[in-house]
Amino acid sequence: MYCVCKGHIELALDKFVDEYEDAPDMVDLNETHFANWDPPVKCDLCEEKAEFLIV
Repeated sequence: MYCVCKGHIELALDKFVDEYEDAPDMVDLNETHFANWDPPVKCDLCEEKAEFLIV
């Protein structure tokens, strides 16, 4: 699972496929809210705002 900014979507997708050998789902964190989980504020790969969850 990766929480990334818009600029790192492609890299996160590639890393997910390499690791799990399956296509991930992509969730827009600006449009989705979770009852029991708060997504990270920052991108996993840089200091920008996390906008997408790759899972």
